[in-house]
Amino acid sequence: MRSRMPLTAVVLVASGLVLAGCGSGDGPSSTAAGRAQLEVVATTPVVADFLRTVGGERVEVTQILKPGVDPHDYEPSPADVQAISDADLVVENGVGLEAWLTDTVESAGYDGPVVDTSQGIVIRKAEEDVYAEGDPHIWHDPRNAMAMVRTIADGLGARDPAGKATYQKNATGYIAELDALDKANEAKIGSVPAAQRKLVTNHDAFGYYSERYGIVVVGSIIPSFDTSAELSGKKLSDVVAKISSTGVKAVFSEASLPPRTAETVAREAGVQVVGGEDALFADGLGPEGSAGATYLRAEQHNTDTIVKALGGRV
Repeated sequence: MRSRMPLTAVVLVASGLVLAGCGSGDGPSSTAAGRAQLEVVATTPVVADFLRTVGGERVEVTQILKPGVDPHDYEPSPADVQAISDADLVVENGVGLEAWLTDTVESAGYDGPVVDTSQGIVIRKAEEDVYAEGDPHIWHDPRNAMAMVRTIADGLGARDPAGKATYQKNATGYIAELDALDKANEAKIGSVPAAQRKLVTNHDAFGYYSERYGIVVVGSIIPSFDTSAELSGKKLSDVVAKISSTGVKAVFSEASLPPRTAETVAREAGVQVVGGEDALFADGLGPEGSAGATYLRAEQHNTDTIVKALGGRV
């Protein structure tokens, strides 16, 4: 199980700020232009990207997790507490990805709505994993992303009824783009010979993706949904043996994790490692201007990288 530092230090630093008032919420904040605008806190880059797309100019999004930050072991800052305190709405990924959120919301004195974008999604489970709730990487199946977007549109509309039609319209347009992404992924992965559709990554983050597109997850270097799970020499040896026995063509590194272990495993197994600029966006998005700056770009990058490495066409 993960061990986490208590939020005592954060609470002590932030308590003076929180006393100034919290966003328990009688409605959207007023902007300098006099137009009502929702102050929304998004926990992850993916959730923030969905919120900005669906909310448009009616929302001001504060994103807690920044690009390249591992969400599994995050510790909130006083600024995070203040942002939640000031919020009209908080939106999370859910499925236990934000293990710190409940305590942070309490510390902030926030008593407004918290939208869980995983509601209604069928969650993958593992017999033994630090995530008792299941696999939190729900967004890697675009059909789940569509459900998340619908939930976000509903949450925004409930908080800002005057903008409901706008949110629903924006969501409908974006869902059409997600559907096109899903179809493109399916076609590209379909070009990979069936016997070569095998995946090994840093940690178990692509289960939903693999189930959607008929890819076999042979294993992961960290055999867990959580990057902070324990790693042993035996587990690494087991992964190398699986790669050798199943004919896996490549080991894929992830953008938010150091590449050294993936490189070691690939070298021991005698296969290529895919990393650097081609590293997969597993736990979030990339910085502005990168191949993973938005959800659509990150997922296209992931698919193109996987397909090319496994012998398919993009």
